[in-house]
Amino acid sequence: MFRTHTKLERSAEEERAKLAGLTGDEYDAQWRRWREASEKVQAAVTAHAEASGASRYELEQAVKKALLHAQEDPAAE
Repeated sequence: MFRTHTKLERSAEEERAKLAGLTGDEYDAQWRRWREASEKVQAAVTAHAEASGASRYELEQAVKKALLHAQEDPAAE
């Protein structure tokens, strides 16, 4: 579960990072890509929380924490 959700979160963060330095139409197009990636993360977290009865907030925080630790530990992949 965390692996899939973490991959989605990583993808969204990569799209967000690409916004740096963009302006105008390029910014708008990249912002849409980031929003779409973020929506996928939110949908996956919500679906998992509903299916498991887990707290959506706690699940989202666990995914973000897992991503942070994976970025800190290159062997985590």
